[in-house]
Amino acid sequence: MSERVIPLVDQRIPTLQAPAAAFDPATRIAATGLLADRLGRPLRDLRISVTDRCNFRCSYCMPKEIFDKDYAYLPHSALLSFEEITRVARLFAAHGVRKLRLTGGEPLLRKNIEILIEQLAALRTVDGEPLDLTLTTNGSLLARKARALKDAGLQRVTVSLDGLDDAVFRRMNDVDFPVQDVLEGIQAARDAGLGPIKINMVVKRGTNEHEILPMARHFRGTGMVLRFIEYMDVGATNGWRMDEVLPSAEVVKKIHAELPLVQLGASAPGETAERWGYAGPDGRHDPALGEIGVISSVTHAFCGDCNRARLSTEGRLYLCLFATQGHDLRSLIRGGASDADIESAIGHIWGARDDRYSELRSLQPPELGSPPQRRVEMSYIGG
Repeated sequence: MSERVIPLVDQRIPTLQAPAAAFDPATRIAATGLLADRLGRPLRDLRISVTDRCNFRCSYCMPKEIFDKDYAYLPHSALLSFEEITRVARLFAAHGVRKLRLTGGEPLLRKNIEILIEQLAALRTVDGEPLDLTLTTNGSLLARKARALKDAGLQRVTVSLDGLDDAVFRRMNDVDFPVQDVLEGIQAARDAGLGPIKINMVVKRGTNEHEILPMARHFRGTGMVLRFIEYMDVGATNGWRMDEVLPSAEVVKKIHAELPLVQLGASAPGETAERWGYAGPDGRHDPALGEIGVISSVTHAFCGDCNRARLSTEGRLYLCLFATQGHDLRSLIRGGASDADIESAIGHIWGARDDRYSELRSLQPPELGSPPQRRVEMSYIGG
């Protein structure tokens, strides 16, 4: 019988149709938990988008002028089922993944997501330990769902919150959603034991940088970690401009002037956030005051130890947040491929990975290079 060669091609977005590398089932890559890419980076973190829909219209992610009432979202039949997601996650765990993050769109819009969480919570790493299972949300539905998420096996949540001022927050989410409802969701998550909670604030110069200090004051000493994220050039719809990026170094300087900070070491390999702890009277980090993080995805590349892969809601695997192309795993899943086939495909895809977009961007400023390729939207594969 002749061997099949299965092409892995992204067809979600018309401009992203260049064929990905084919994989040949005759050349097996078995899961050993030691998979590494061409730059020696292991596979440890899988981010799973469970929906392409969101109830916010943040300008940096899903601007209303693009994602309007006529926008064609994926039909439910195109989405991976919970069983399909769990199967793929199990195969990724066999390759060494230790952390799963559910994302979207807004993941809490996916009906009965607690069932998926319960299935994923039963998975184990190659060492027989439970996977680190977390979820990123805009917090709009968290107050009503926090307890059920915890009971299903979710360990932690990260909540996106771009300011405490209600007018600023409503303007940024662009659907007139009140900040108080998100704060109540955060409290519900805390009460349910979904922690330690992380709060993500995207900082956009000219829009919400004046909210940096109020956010720092509010979350200092609460046990929650506030992280400031540079406004990123993700996708093609958010109208990104470099002059709207506030460098993380300026964020740290602004906070340090009022609330002294001490730089901390990374808590885990491949961590994207640079950590800063609040200092006590003796000038040393006071754990009771907590810490902040800054994610400098524009001004300081962290490609060197990136260990993350991203699975879209319809089963396409992306190896970088700034990818121009994905790899179609759904065709394998629904085409009758065995676990060994899919396991091997993952091995071939990750083994060929050499993505380092942010490093290359820093070496060649945009104005000196060729026009950028259209990249996958953040709303499609999560942040």
